[in-house]
Amino acid sequence: MKTSALIYDWNQASPDLLLKGKVLLNDETLRDGLQSPSVRDPSIAQKIEILHLMESLGINALDLGLPGAGPRAIEHVEALAREIVSNKMNIRANCAARTHENDIRPIAEIVQRTGLNIEAATFIGSSPLRRYTEGWTEDFLLQTTEKAVKFAASLGLDVMYVTEDTSRCDPAMIKRLYSAAINCGARSIVVCDTSGHSTPMGAFALTKFVLDEVVRPSGEKIRLDWHGHCDRGLAVANSLAALAAGADCVHACALGTGERVGNTQMDQMLVNLKLMGVSPWGKQDLTQLKDYCHAVASATGVPIPPNYPVVGGDAFRTATGVHASAVTKAIKKNDIELANSVYSGVPAHLFGLEQIIDIGPMSGKSNVVFWLERHNIPATDELIDRIYQCAKSSNHTLSEAEIRECAGSS
Repeated sequence: MKTSALIYDWNQASPDLLLKGKVLLNDETLRDGLQSPSVRDPSIAQKIEILHLMESLGINALDLGLPGAGPRAIEHVEALAREIVSNKMNIRANCAARTHENDIRPIAEIVQRTGLNIEAATFIGSSPLRRYTEGWTEDFLLQTTEKAVKFAASLGLDVMYVTEDTSRCDPAMIKRLYSAAINCGARSIVVCDTSGHSTPMGAFALTKFVLDEVVRPSGEKIRLDWHGHCDRGLAVANSLAALAAGADCVHACALGTGERVGNTQMDQMLVNLKLMGVSPWGKQDLTQLKDYCHAVASATGVPIPPNYPVVGGDAFRTATGVHASAVTKAIKKNDIELANSVYSGVPAHLFGLEQIIDIGPMSGKSNVVFWLERHNIPATDELIDRIYQCAKSSNHTLSEAEIRECAGSS
């Protein structure tokens, strides 16, 4: 029997909230992800490795960096751009820039030197909080927006217009800023939950407002992106809500790296879109997802917690007797899909991974039998009982060395 026939899926119970059509992903790992004060800026070689893993996972676009930050940033951005061109990669590129000519001009110069089309992601603060703090008037923001977008377009750049802190901005200003940017040539706009303020309901409402009040009335073909942060732990949920409301693209970072508690987790977006069967993924191969996450972790110095979804060390690992018993019974039916689903909402095999059964104080004898069989050790009653008693007297999951020591103690 197919495993799917044994699951009643409440996730499909509200058709109006299901994602429809093509979903795009923009990877911010090598720009916004590096704004965390705890990370290292990877070397060019490390960034190129990560770039190729993005490509292999089918990620649509990435932010190459902010070349206006100085010579190191320009060097790294240009190296990545040349890598994309020389390898004829499918992934599209953009660069962040303040709404200032000094940030926009270096992007155009890199485009000229490399031949790669790079979208200029021009950003400016928008919320009343930011306006009050900076002493900005509404007219100043509009004039700055118009000048920057027109300048970028005059250099032949595609323009992505980004309003920071959109999730705390008043409706009238949202309409004025985005409309001005579109009128001046921007063909993609980004709604930002810069402070991680949004809830899924808020993300849905804000995205729908921008679509209904700005994008559709413009009469132009505009891509609408969502860029969220995880201060409330809701970044992935907010991103899915924005997509459900009609957003075309989500910005995210590997492992949720980024300022404060970080950005939307790209790996978790990939997992959820895969499990939701959202186009264009379908049969997409995500078996390199763990490699992508580990490459970013190694390059940036960001550790992966054991309980991190899918790629954490404990994601498909159990030492609990009841759970292990069910998994082993499924394995004995020669049904890997069943074994990967009976105690997990994420099938490990879709990501090149497998169930791991260990032995600890919460284990049953089925854990011991399974472990011994997997390690080609004859599972005699005496050996099973000896290891089982060792585990029950321990206060932690036994390491392989501890199990082998226990096994060899007779």
